[in-house]
Amino acid sequence: MNSQTFSIQQLIQKAESFCAYQERCHKDVTQKLYELGASAQEIDEVISHLIQHNFLNEERFARSFARGKHRIKKYGKVRIINELKFRNISKYNIEKALQEISEQEYEATFRELAEQAWHSITEKNKLKKKKKFCDFLLRKGYESHWVYEAWERFSKD
Repeated sequence: MNSQTFSIQQLIQKAESFCAYQERCHKDVTQKLYELGASAQEIDEVISHLIQHNFLNEERFARSFARGKHRIKKYGKVRIINELKFRNISKYNIEKALQEISEQEYEATFRELAEQAWHSITEKNKLKKKKKFCDFLLRKGYESHWVYEAWERFSKD
């Protein structure tokens, strides 16, 4: 808890700049306000203000999150879905978010990542190499059948 207390106007101002810096979900903002020592009633009031003034929009957050995590961190859909669920994003918004990633882009990213991973693993033991390869791609959030098909393809070479 913070020893400093803020007026509702100060909380709104802090929350607005927190949301203006980058897209946020309700959970992030609630956590931030809680850390600032806001009461449950103040948190509700601030969140309501942020939604009314378009600082906070779950669908926009989910879409931006999915785009960024896929393009920059190269996350697969499984990981993106799990990360959004962890942030209490609705099933509807998760589905909207996944529409941000085209099938062609998704497959190309997976192929590129699998290729890089396969060639970067220097393990000589075939079973250990398979485990490292599969673990890496599964951790990134790609579908297991894709990962195992890629392993089959690379291990034949």
